[in-house]
Amino acid sequence: MIDAHNHLHDPRFGNRQSDLIREMKDVGITACVVNGTSEADWPAVHQLAKEHPDFVIPSYGLHPWKVAERSADWIDHLRALLEEDPRVALGECGLDRWMTDPNLEEQHLVFRQQLALAAELARPITIHCLRASGPLLEELKAAPILPRFLVHSFAGSLETAKELVKLGAYFSFSGHFLHPRKEKVRAVFQNLPADRILVETDAPDMPPPGEGKINHPKNLRVISSQLASLTGISEALFQKNTEHFLS
Repeated sequence: MIDAHNHLHDPRFGNRQSDLIREMKDVGITACVVNGTSEADWPAVHQLAKEHPDFVIPSYGLHPWKVAERSADWIDHLRALLEEDPRVALGECGLDRWMTDPNLEEQHLVFRQQLALAAELARPITIHCLRASGPLLEELKAAPILPRFLVHSFAGSLETAKELVKLGAYFSFSGHFLHPRKEKVRAVFQNLPADRILVETDAPDMPPPGEGKINHPKNLRVISSQLASLTGISEALFQKNTEHFLS
């Protein structure tokens, strides 16, 4: 199994990353994509990938929540990280109208720059989208053709999903969607193309039911198993889809 999206470097995990990785391996997880969200945490992702090169797949992006914190040369810094290693992905980036004072003009500007960079360097890109499905579709339709893109923890409508599928989207399912009140999200995943579904933890956020506030990335095991039961899709296909997304 590959965790398609997490934040293993998050300070809430303290300095337990080596222990967490061992515990992930114990339940059959073979790799994970660790997503940076700003210039402040890119070095931590970089260091983690350096220490665990056979397990951690680094991904760097400027998250919409972090747009105001960017430096004048942030895009050059991001480009340098991607050009350093051909396996590096781009993201987490995207659009968010749920946050307080979203500053949409700046979000769109930053997102467009990252879409263009992903297209130029032919890198997979991970997208965050909250209450911004319409604007996201507009941006993607206007952007250069992307090699592959993932809408992580997708919680939009089936109608939006169908439009995203036409553009080549992948969608990842997180443990938070196993909560009883997320029945509508589960119904959407039951109707997505089988070859577009990935599994993620978003750890330490988005824990499955009964896991408390901190989501352990080893929970990918139960998330994958339950999603397979829900959709009738084999866990092996989730793995294959993730490998293809990252290729």
